[in-house]
Amino acid sequence: MIGTLVNAGAVIVGGAVGMMFNKSMPERFKTIYFQAVGLFTMAMGIGMVYNMQNILIVVSSIAIGALLGEWMNIERAVDRLSEYLRKKLRIGNEKFSEGLVSSFLLFCIGAMTIVGAIDEGTGRSSEVLFTKSLMDGFSALLLASAFGLGVIFSSVPLLIFQGGITLLAMSASQFFSPEIIAGLTSTGGILLIGLGINILEIKKLRIMNMLPALLVVVILLSIF
Repeated sequence: MIGTLVNAGAVIVGGAVGMMFNKSMPERFKTIYFQAVGLFTMAMGIGMVYNMQNILIVVSSIAIGALLGEWMNIERAVDRLSEYLRKKLRIGNEKFSEGLVSSFLLFCIGAMTIVGAIDEGTGRSSEVLFTKSLMDGFSALLLASAFGLGVIFSSVPLLIFQGGITLLAMSASQFFSPEIIAGLTSTGGILLIGLGINILEIKKLRIMNMLPALLVVVILLSIF
């Protein structure tokens, strides 16, 4: 779990540095930061879906996952939890919820998360997660300068999600076949493109409600 712990620490440190920039940064600089992060997120998502395989399964997973997520209304539950934390901890930043959700998706929905956690869980190496930690630390700096404290709090779901994959890989390493990893990467890439659209304020998409697609794609690929 050392790679995931380092990753969470990098997010906290990067986020703390970004918070310092946030206090003295003019509004026009915050705006350009939002635009830069949004474009980076979309570019990252496009890169993940560039060599998409099993297109029908990925499309079906997005559709089924979105319907399941909408039925469970995941986004509403996350917003309520974020708002509860914001009020309980007396956090004044109105973008706390958006920062928490956006950061979690950016840090956790990607090939490096899956591959790195599996590598560490199977005892091969933690190098991928160490590399990811450097990238996430810099991203956290940019995000926190725009979104605030929610970015630092995203280290908690990062620990749970990424650490959970590591623990799963310890007991079922052969389950994560190249096809499943590719499917998770493509599906995650689509979600990141949607997240980029949200950050750029092109259109408000309920990306959190589409997260079950990540579970659905694993199930469908395991069956077929």
